[in-house]
Amino acid sequence: MIVTVVFALADTSHVLQVELESGATVEQAINASGLLSLVPELRRGALDVGIWNRAAGLEAVVREGDRIEIYRPLTVDPKEARRVRAAVRNRRKVKR
Repeated sequence: MIVTVVFALADTSHVLQVELESGATVEQAINASGLLSLVPELRRGALDVGIWNRAAGLEAVVREGDRIEIYRPLTVDPKEARRVRAAVRNRRKVKR
């Protein structure tokens, strides 16, 4: 079976197709893709992964055609980013 392993940074992305045996896991797919050699910093910590934009564990079994995504950690807390955007919008409204 063939699956796709994806990891994206701000300036580059890696999209790698991998052929696996039936019953393979997410972890096996990532290892087979060679992505950990291409992006060594991924080896440092626990990976947040998903299949087709749904959270999954490394032990999850993949199926033909799955898209395995490795997620980067958030750089900004989403709630704080929303507060900042709202404050900027409110300041713009007052100036008009």
